[in-house]
Amino acid sequence: MSQQSSTVFLLPIQKCLAGEDIRSLSDQDLLSVIVGTGTRESDVLSLSLGMLQRFGGLRGLAAAGIRELAQSRGIGLTKAVRIHTAFEMGRRVITRPSDSPHLDSPASVWELLLPRMACLQREEFRVLILNNKNRLIKNSMISAGTISEAIVHPREVFRDAIRESGAAVIIAHNHPTGEAVPSREDIGTTHRLVEAGKIVGIPVLDHVIITNASYYSFKEDGHM
Repeated sequence: MSQQSSTVFLLPIQKCLAGEDIRSLSDQDLLSVIVGTGTRESDVLSLSLGMLQRFGGLRGLAAAGIRELAQSRGIGLTKAVRIHTAFEMGRRVITRPSDSPHLDSPASVWELLLPRMACLQREEFRVLILNNKNRLIKNSMISAGTISEAIVHPREVFRDAIRESGAAVIIAHNHPTGEAVPSREDIGTTHRLVEAGKIVGIPVLDHVIITNASYYSFKEDGHM
């Protein structure tokens, strides 16, 4: 039984050793390599297929919590951490690090923040502090959770910008629903922060809503 399980587990690796491109492996194959071993009742490939079916594919696995994954038979906390680690490695690979990225458009803001915000299950509100050439000085997370007036206060938004002698800021948050449409709360918060920026002398250049597939720019849409 042990010998049979080992052969099944090595199959995806053997495909690559034989010259097959790793990008051609199925989701089931890829997950089986991460999971590593099966159980007495189920080999690793069957276990991996069951996980994909239960959670709705790789996207569902990425969204699931570690302890939620660990409850699956044959997984446990260690394998759940391995699965999350694989997704985190993927997120980091698509990050394009730069000492001081030039944020001259909503698209550049989206490209900067997508690797950090992709697949998040809650909203994060961030402030990008810029110098006088629109280059990033600091990327600050102000809050995590539902964006509201109580959470996103001007003193929190502009505190780091003042400390860093920022010339301007761009504010941004994600919509886990995937809908890049501003809510009434988003619009109210934007107008309030724009006015606060005028008072402190640090203009808000844009508010960008981030989703996995697209973005919304208050400036581009004429709301600033």
